[in-house]
Amino acid sequence: MNDGVICAIATGITSAGIGIVRVSGEGSVEVTDKIFKGRGGVSAALFDSHTLHIGNIVDPSDGTVIDEVLLSVMRGPKSYTGEDVCEINCHGGTYVCRRILKLLCENGARLAEPGEFTRRAFMNGKMDLSRAEAVQELISSANDIALKNSVKQLKGSFSEKIKDLRDRILHELAFIEAALDDPEHYDLDDYPEELDGKVCAFIAETEEMIRCSENGKIFKDGIDTAIVGKPNAGKSSLLNLLSGRESAIVTDVPGTTRDTLEVNVRIGELCLNLVDTAGIRDTSDKVEKIGVERSGKAAEDVELILFVADSSLPLDENDRLAAELIRGKRCVLIYNKTDLNPVTSVEDVYGMMASVLGKEQVDIKEKIPYVMFTTTDEACVDKLSAQLDIMFIQSMYNFDENVIMANERQLNELKMACRSLYLVIEAIRSFMTEDIFAIDLLDSYKHFGYILGEEIDDDLVDRIFSEFCMGK
Repeated sequence: MNDGVICAIATGITSAGIGIVRVSGEGSVEVTDKIFKGRGGVSAALFDSHTLHIGNIVDPSDGTVIDEVLLSVMRGPKSYTGEDVCEINCHGGTYVCRRILKLLCENGARLAEPGEFTRRAFMNGKMDLSRAEAVQELISSANDIALKNSVKQLKGSFSEKIKDLRDRILHELAFIEAALDDPEHYDLDDYPEELDGKVCAFIAETEEMIRCSENGKIFKDGIDTAIVGKPNAGKSSLLNLLSGRESAIVTDVPGTTRDTLEVNVRIGELCLNLVDTAGIRDTSDKVEKIGVERSGKAAEDVELILFVADSSLPLDENDRLAAELIRGKRCVLIYNKTDLNPVTSVEDVYGMMASVLGKEQVDIKEKIPYVMFTTTDEACVDKLSAQLDIMFIQSMYNFDENVIMANERQLNELKMACRSLYLVIEAIRSFMTEDIFAIDLLDSYKHFGYILGEEIDDDLVDRIFSEFCMGK
């Protein structure tokens, strides 16, 4: 691949100690040499690969010195893109970086498109598509779990799993093809049963990757969470405490919150996409009634409910209405206002929940943990974080080298490959001929290949890399 010399600012566009301007492509060293004057007057074109040189960036039109810099030279194919790459380490002022970028463009380079450096690495065979996508996911990691997964993918853990599956599928395809071409030397009598066992193993491995990836979406995208409870239970105060700001209006007037309010917060290793809902109660107020209906709809679409119970007041019908929303959801009971004299106990709340949901109270207590809470004590957030850690991290993952979380595109291809493998099993158990097995085996082979970027449409490649930042 060669589409000219490209350049971009590879660090944040802000005032900082260091800024990096990256240049890549055939002729990148020569372009950089036009504006770089090293000590001793040695041309950059003579620099060895993977060396670092001090010098000045100079405007060749008038000799003005722009900055004192360090220039690193990495010659292809032993570079990130597989091409000749120069990186200018300058002082990190926004104007300085932009001025250097402008000089490069005036002397033979062009501005890189978003993700073009990584795209060139992919096109030049330096990495497959799954590893290229891991670069962007590494940059956008929001927690340690997502970071570890991105690093593993960048190192090729996911790619190796996919390549291993494809190699084993290819072996079966080659055997079927050889047997069909030369039946005298290949015995297929017991082969369908043997293939059945192998394909079942392929399916088990693929479904495990699918399961991990679907669960892992919560670490990448956050947990959609609704705060529910009756009016004045403390829902908005809880939202404000978790978000660290006055996101919701808090008054002692029931029905203050009349619509859903969405805020993204970080709690420990997890991100919560919080929705503060209107207090659940039977109301004749037209506007508040709409808010209550929206609260019910919001609770249907979430993965977690924080059920807020006011310990300072007796339970009533509004608590029961709110408890209906936790049916079938992961839930944490926020036993709130514990700094006041309690009127309702935790056992009372569990009893009410059991009555509403039709389950034994002991089952409710096992499935719904509780946190003693007061929105005036920030230490309560740590207690909630500990419960969420148990619920979503410890119970779902053992983060060893075997756990892989695919992104949405990769997950779709895994599902398509798995569907094709199930069709192979169906064909085997329907006593179809071996050439039918091969059709769906080949289809699964292709979908696994799409994960790595083989035979993938240019339009999809364009879309994937358009989501990258400019200097990557």
